[in-house]
Order: sequence, then structure tokens, then C-alpha cells
Amino acid sequence: MSGYVSINLAAMAGAFDDIQQPGAWALALAVAAPVAGQIWATLALIRDSDEFVRSLTAKRFIIGSGVAMALFCAWGFGESYADAPHVPGWMIYPLFWLAFGVISPFVRTTRP
Repeated sequence: MSGYVSINLAAMAGAFDDIQQPGAWALALAVAAPVAGQIWATLALIRDSDEFVRSLTAKRFIIGSGVAMALFCAWGFGESYADAPHVPGWMIYPLFWLAFGVISPFVRTTRP
């Protein structure tokens, strides 16, 4: 995730304020690539783990995804109907990992 952090820190510092098309799209894809890599690494962890860890991690991944999508949808409807402030779409990614981290200590069994 060092590439993700580095690019975003540079953007916050103003390094890309004057970027034009198609460079802006290249920047967006460069920031998204580590996100895809981290998801791929998590899926590789699931694939390469023993049966218990595989099932437990998959269950946490699914519950974390569901919680993040439900919260993000609720906020989106709040934007549409209740004048809630706008939240950028990329926030679903940190929200997912936050949800994954919060629910993980509570999901300790592989039973449904």
C-alpha cells in the first residue's frame, strides 16, 4: 500500500493540482491499482490458508462487505433525501476495511 499512500500524500500536498486529461485518468488508475492488489492479496490468503482460516476470513470478508455496502447506501440515500453532505465513492474502500476490522473479533466461528 506504499504506492497508494505515496500518491495520495503527494495529491494532498498539491503535486497534481494542475494535472490534465488523460493524465488525471492515469493518476486515478495508479491509485486504484494498489486497492485491487490488496483485494487480490486477501483472496490469495483465503485460497492458501487451511480450511478453518479460509472459512473464517471469507465469512468476515462477506460480512464486512455487507456492512460497508449497507452503510454507504444509507448515507447515499441520506444525500438524496436528507441533504447529508456528499461522501466520495472511494470511501467505500476504507469503510469496508473498517467494517472488516470491527466485526472480525466478533466473528470467531465458521458456522453460519
